[in-house]
Amino acid sequence: MRRIQITSTLASVCVTWALLAISGAQAQQAPRHITLKSGESTELRNFYFVDRQCRSLMIGMPVVDVLEGPEELTVALKEGPKVPAKCTNRVPGGAVVATAKEIKARKEAKLTIRLTFKTRIGERQSSSSYLVTLFP
Repeated sequence: MRRIQITSTLASVCVTWALLAISGAQAQQAPRHITLKSGESTELRNFYFVDRQCRSLMIGMPVVDVLEGPEELTVALKEGPKVPAKCTNRVPGGAVVATAKEIKARKEAKLTIRLTFKTRIGERQSSSSYLVTLFP
């Protein structure tokens, strides 16, 4: 009888872990929508890298790679101090900025970027996706 209880408890724990793993894998953030006209810019996201005590771990500026995106859009880093969530002091960081070049016709595209950080604890990466609508 004791063996059956242990086996059923172990089975229920395994099922719970499996369900959590599946739900975590499906809990991806939906891409954010942005709309730009020729010559306009928008901040896509902030960047910084801190530990639990809100101390910066970044070594220099990150590198931004455009993995997918329309040729009419440029992506750059704008350096400037930021206040991370749950922190009170500013830390080195900045913002990722997208700028539309000259747009000749309405266009919709997906933009996927990846930031690569050099930190005191090694190299780290973070990616973001956006649905972009460009207007002349």
